[in-house]
Amino acid sequence: MNVRRGVRYWIDSYAAMLRFDLAAQRNWLPMFALMQILFGAGMAIIYGFYIGHLSKDAALFIVSGSPALAVLTAGLIGVVMMVTERQQAGTWDFIWSLPAPRSAAVASTFTVFTLLAVPGIVATLALAAWRYGVTLTVSPMAAPALLLSSVMATSVGFTMAQLVARPLVTNAIVNALIFVVLLFSPVQFPISRLPLWLADVHRVLPIYYMGQVLRASVTRGLVSNLALSYAVLAAWTAVAWAGAAWAIARRR
Repeated sequence: MNVRRGVRYWIDSYAAMLRFDLAAQRNWLPMFALMQILFGAGMAIIYGFYIGHLSKDAALFIVSGSPALAVLTAGLIGVVMMVTERQQAGTWDFIWSLPAPRSAAVASTFTVFTLLAVPGIVATLALAAWRYGVTLTVSPMAAPALLLSSVMATSVGFTMAQLVARPLVTNAIVNALIFVVLLFSPVQFPISRLPLWLADVHRVLPIYYMGQVLRASVTRGLVSNLALSYAVLAAWTAVAWAGAAWAIARRR
């Protein structure tokens, strides 16, 4: 039996799976982008209704936090919906049976959803900035900040769905997480506003740090100690990849 291996084989498999995923998701792209805009720009605008008149600094803080909500929507809703849909349809069994490394299939999924997050984030920032009349300062760190944040959110969502492997349970967990993220995460308000115990929890979770790196990429002077934020996001990404590798390896 001829078993193909090597870097070239992996790259060819990745390209084939990328074409498969792009074809499978092409009809869902408009809904996916709209979902991100509603969560990102929608929450930024709603905060303005709650608070009323905002100073320029407060408006800038809210606007610069909106990309994190869009990224989390992609990871916690979009990816999980795709994984659970494929679980119910038996698509993953078909994908794992293909003569391609499973790591190539997973890398393709991460790539597609990272790319799908970009239009929603750009539209979210544009709408929120227009609504509050603020000017954003895009730095060269915008690309790595978006890439790391998107990969981390996608990795966590994918791994959670693969580990649970029961769509009803996964959907219940995601709905609870979205509720917590939208209401209790220090993304569009300072972490100092939270109770001490909840602030300490968020200093372990990745959501606060995602907001920090994305905020720093479009503003100046609002964020410090970025090295820690990048390190925490990288650590969560590594843990998610390890969890995904374990979950996929045990599938037969």
